[in-house]
Amino acid sequence: METFHLAGPLQKKMRGGHKFLATRECSWEIPLLEVPCEACFTNLLAFWRMLGRRFYLGSDSSRSLSELFESLGLTASETQRYSRHLVLPKVGPEGQRRLKRSSVLVVGLGGLGVPAAVYLVSAGVGRVGIVDSDLVELSNLQRQFIFSKADLGRRKVDAAEEKLSLVNPEIRLTCHPVRLDSSNAMELIGEYDVVIDATDNLPSRYLINDACVLQAKPDVFASVLGFDGQASVFSTPNGPCYRCLYPEPPPADSVKSCEEAGVLNVIPGIMGSIQANQAIMVLLGNGTPLIGRLLVFNGLDNSFKEIKFRKNSSCAVCGPNPTITQLIDYEEFCGLKGTETPAEFNITARQLKTAIDSGRRPVLLDVREPYEYSLCHLESSTLIPVEELDTRLGELKRDSEIVVYCHVGIRSATAVRLIRQAGFSNVRNLQGGIDEWARQIDNKMPRY
Repeated sequence: METFHLAGPLQKKMRGGHKFLATRECSWEIPLLEVPCEACFTNLLAFWRMLGRRFYLGSDSSRSLSELFESLGLTASETQRYSRHLVLPKVGPEGQRRLKRSSVLVVGLGGLGVPAAVYLVSAGVGRVGIVDSDLVELSNLQRQFIFSKADLGRRKVDAAEEKLSLVNPEIRLTCHPVRLDSSNAMELIGEYDVVIDATDNLPSRYLINDACVLQAKPDVFASVLGFDGQASVFSTPNGPCYRCLYPEPPPADSVKSCEEAGVLNVIPGIMGSIQANQAIMVLLGNGTPLIGRLLVFNGLDNSFKEIKFRKNSSCAVCGPNPTITQLIDYEEFCGLKGTETPAEFNITARQLKTAIDSGRRPVLLDVREPYEYSLCHLESSTLIPVEELDTRLGELKRDSEIVVYCHVGIRSATAVRLIRQAGFSNVRNLQGGIDEWARQIDNKMPRY
């Protein structure tokens, strides 16, 4: 790198169209810095003046630039890496040191967690923890850009650690290859300053919220579905929590996952980036985080709107008289345990294949949407979307053996309960749905 040596007053010069800085009264080798505009140059000039004030020891002093940087709590490499932060008035060296001393836990390495983790690591947050128990699947690559085809079948945390370490080897990465639940959430969350909720299910959201409130940790939340996204910051001093906004979970059968409803790949990227920004602002103590504000993004018309909400004085976990003082069974709280299909009402893909091959062919009822049926379906199956099922039960014969299937077995479990409640007795749910059939029986069937 070209340098220039100066022992005179702090000044700026032009060489070859570039602008340069030198310090005063000290003999330093300073890298020649290219600054794209006058505003950036003004900020950089102020930064170097601050360095001179901090390190100036008299006209006879001679200090190396690395010593100067280390006196600020940053190495020369870190100073160069984070130079765009250091010239920002609301970050600067003190803010960068604060990030370096901080820690963030990212729960979930999906479409939200991946961009959030990448930006936290590249921003210089000193310790970043990543929690996920899943393996990389082909369908992840549509939106989880840190993974590649070479990572298929690997643990997400292992693949992510490898890539994130390349992005920034200066920070500490901690992998937690577990599913966050009531048995480990308090311990894991207790190790970090801020938590990013990048999960995709209601039990995890209530779990993370409660664990954060009980330990006074900020909970940076986001969710995505289809073309829409939401984000907020919960569990801050005097701020509301997730339960203030959603005191009770919606009926389990009414909530679709991204796996069922789909999501445009850029939406989680946008919302995950917002989560990283919120976490950084919370750590720096700057800006106006989304406390008491639910940010709603519509990807179809590219609009943002805010819904304001307040701390609920009767909140079960953050109110003055909480009824939840320790973690609970969140699957039960969200009504998911009651939605499980009894074992005798289930049939596996291999069992169904055996029945079909033996000539005992049951009625195959597909309860997905028509566009899903057009992608792939079982031969000779009947399509009745689950939303239409209660008005079209007359199309089914009560004495028939019926096997109901959907994409992954969730909607079909709901359909089995509805059909049995209507008086049908010989009805079973295909475990894992048509996706499991494609995985175990017909590997030529398209998976989505």
